Amino acid sequence: MTTIGFIGSGHIGGTVAGLAVAAGHNVVLSNSRGPDTLDDLVADLGPWASAATAAQAAERGEIVVVSIPLRAYQDVPVEPLAGKIVIDTNNYYWQRDGHFAELDDESTTSAELLQRHLPTSRVVKAFNSIQYLQLAADGQPAGSDNRRALVIAGDDDEAKRVVSDLLDSFGYDVVDGGPLAEGWRFEPDHPAYGPRFTADELGDALSRAQRRVRTG
Repeated sequence: MTTIGFIGSGHIGGTVAGLAVAAGHNVVLSNSRGPDTLDDLVADLGPWASAATAAQAAERGEIVVVSIPLRAYQDVPVEPLAGKIVIDTNNYYWQRDGHFAELDDESTTSAELLQRHLPTSRVVKAFNSIQYLQLAADGQPAGSDNRRALVIAGDDDEAKRVVSDLLDSFGYDVVDGGPLAEGWRFEPDHPAYGPRFTADELGDALSRAQRRVRTG
C-alpha cells in the first residue's frame, strides 16, 4: 500500500484518486479552496481517503500527483517533494493559463517547467492525454485483448517504472514516450492526444507528432 498525495483534486485528480483507492492505496487530497471543500469527495472514496492542505498532501504522499492549471505551477510546494516521484497531469492551454513565451515558441515543455520548479523531484508526465470519464471507465486487467494504453514521459527511469506499474494496476498498458522534452507529443493538437489506442497504435501516433508553433 502506497500513500498518494494529490495537489489538485478536480476531474483528473479526483479520478486518479478513485483508481488509486480501488487499487488499494491511501490518498491524501488537496485543492486551492481548503480541505473542508473536499468532504464529499472524501466520503465517496471511503476510509482510505483524507483531505489536507497542499503542503500536507505533498508531505504525506510517497508519490504525489499534481493536477492544477499550469498558471499555478509555481504554487506547488518544493521542499516536501524533494526526492519524490511527482506525476504531472497538466497540459498548456494559453486561453486559460495566459501565454508562456517559452511554451509558445516550443523551447521547453510544460512538464519541464514543473521539473525546473521541483529540481530535486522526479517528474513523470502522465494522465494528460485521456478524458477523465474514459480514464475512470476504460481500464482492463493485464493481458486483456485490445487493452487501452497510456503514455508517460520522464527523465528518471526508475520513476517511470514505478508510474508504469501504477498505471498497469489501474488497468492500462503503458508506452514510454521518452524524456520530459518529448512530452509535447501527447499534448492537445497532436495525434496521441485523446483517442483510444492500444500500445502499438499509441506508439505510431507518437511517431506522427510534429511540432507546431502556437499563435494567438
